[in-house]
Amino acid sequence: MANLQIKGVKEDLYEEIKRLAAAENRSVGQEMLFLVKEYLSRKGRMGNLKMPAQVLLELAGSWEDDKTAEEIVAEIRSARKNSRKLSEGF
Repeated sequence: MANLQIKGVKEDLYEEIKRLAAAENRSVGQEMLFLVKEYLSRKGRMGNLKMPAQVLLELAGSWEDDKTAEEIVAEIRSARKNSRKLSEGF
């Protein structure tokens, strides 16, 4: 089994890892191993998911309509409903 040594860990991060380890009745080394395994398993599962920016970029330019922009805006405005509550205030 391999050994891993981590240098340069800031004190506040180390204290947080110690708190997590104590809460789970693990040593700091066991907690680090758990956290790394958890991260890698999540990363593997999420590797197939697209990021929101990717989805948005794929949608860009996908809308096709023969109407002009003015016709679309007019259609949206005509579909809106006015509310007296908003015009009179709350």
